[in-house]
Amino acid sequence: MPVVLVHGAPDRSRNFQAVLRLLPDLPVVVYDRRGYGRSLDADPPARSFADHADDLIALLDGRRATIVAQSVGCNVALTAAARAPDLVAAMGLWEPPTAWAEWWPTPELRESVAAFAAASDTEELGERFARQILGDERWHSLSHRSQTMLRAEGAAFRTDMASELSAPFAFEDIQAPCVIGYGTSTSNGHEEGAKRLAGVLGAELFEVEGAGHFAPVERPEAFATLVRRAVELAAARDAPGRS
Repeated sequence: MPVVLVHGAPDRSRNFQAVLRLLPDLPVVVYDRRGYGRSLDADPPARSFADHADDLIALLDGRRATIVAQSVGCNVALTAAARAPDLVAAMGLWEPPTAWAEWWPTPELRESVAAFAAASDTEELGERFARQILGDERWHSLSHRSQTMLRAEGAAFRTDMASELSAPFAFEDIQAPCVIGYGTSTSNGHEEGAKRLAGVLGAELFEVEGAGHFAPVERPEAFATLVRRAVELAAARDAPGRS
């Protein structure tokens, strides 16, 4: 059974490289979502999480799979699971941001998402967010090509943020077992948000001491452990005799 990793925003599949090196025994598939990385110029651009979910479903090509995602990629994975439940055996979700949910623990997430969604200059948005994550010194050390790509990804990032302001799926439509991971050094309510979502979905929780929101890059060993637990859940669900 394949394992598909879904990246967040703004992000791209190459940031799973350290994770992939820890999973040589698994049939892992990675891809760049429309508007990011190698899919930067994909036409037409995605308009919502539904479009990204349809891309993921098309990638599966009828194969049942384990889906593991980070951040906004979790909303893509969950939307796909709601739209094609027979194809998603289990999910691993790292800090899913559900800004639309009334039970999200802090107002800061929705406020920041709404501000990103309202940005009029997407290239400025892409650069501003990259500088926020990387720092000015790292930004200036990037090649002109990398800076241009990060600016251009601002358009897809704005779409992802706008999509997070309303429910892209119904929680009751999620049938696949899930394990939800979070770090104790995260922000914007992600730790408590993960716990509340686990309660809604009946999911397992996976806590990583000292981890932040960008676990695939900062704590690849922890993210690889999340992947393996999701694979175990899929195997248990599909075991012979399991109803």
